[in-house]
Amino acid sequence: MSETVAVQSVQGLSQMERVVDAFLAPTKTFTDILRSTSWWLPFVLTAVVSLGVTVVIDRQVGFDRVVENQIHNSPKQEELMASLTPEQRETRMKGMIAGYRYTSYASPIFILGLSAIGAMVLWASFNFGLGAQTTFAQMMCVWMYGWLPKLLNGLLTVVTLYFGGNNDGFDLRDPVGTNLGYYLPDAAPWLKAGLGFLDVMGLWVLLLLVMGTAIVAKVSRGKAAAIVVGWWAVVLVVSVAMAAVFS
Repeated sequence: MSETVAVQSVQGLSQMERVVDAFLAPTKTFTDILRSTSWWLPFVLTAVVSLGVTVVIDRQVGFDRVVENQIHNSPKQEELMASLTPEQRETRMKGMIAGYRYTSYASPIFILGLSAIGAMVLWASFNFGLGAQTTFAQMMCVWMYGWLPKLLNGLLTVVTLYFGGNNDGFDLRDPVGTNLGYYLPDAAPWLKAGLGFLDVMGLWVLLLLVMGTAIVAKVSRGKAAAIVVGWWAVVLVVSVAMAAVFS
C-alpha cells in the first residue's frame, strides 16, 4: 500500500485531472504545480472556447451589429460618428468591423500574451514584495488554471445566443448576466465598468489565484490575497477611469 501511494505521489496528476480539480478540489491542482508547471491543456481549452464563441457571434449576431451596439453604448463614440459624413462613417465602420472580427479570431494570441503579463506581475510581486522563491513558469501555470472558470462565461454566451438571447442588443464586452453591470444597461459607462468587476466568474478566478499563489509561493492566503486583490483593485480603478474618459 505504501509503495502504491509513493508511486502515485511521484506521478502526480494528469492534465485532465488538474482541470477537473481546478473546479472541484483546487488545492490539489495548485499543489501539483510544485511538481510540474505544464499548462498546455487549460490554454487549449481556453483557445477552443474563445474561438467557438467568436464563430457563434459572427454567425448569430454579425460583427456589423456588434460594432453598432458598441458605438451605441459609448456616448462619445456615438457623438463622433454622428459628426462624420456618410462616406466617412462608412469607412470608419468598415475599419471597426474588420478590427473587431480579426482581433476576436486572434483572441488565443491575446489571451496568451495577457496571461504572460499577468503571471510576470504576480511573479515579481511575490518574489520582490514578499521574498518568495517562485518561478515565472509556476505563476504562469497558476494563472492558466486559475482562469478556467472564465470558460463558463464563453459557454453561457454560446447557449444564450442560440437559445433566446437578444442578439440585436448583444454587448461584446458584457455578453452574459454574471455581473451587476449587465442588469443596468442604461448606467453610465464608468459605473458599468466598475460593476462589471463584481462578476461571479471573475470573483471565482480571484479566489483561485489567491489559493494558487499562496501554495506555490509558500505564503499565507492573507498575504497572497493582499497582492492578488491589490492588483485586482488597481485594474478596477484604471478600467473605471478609462471608461469615464473614453466612453
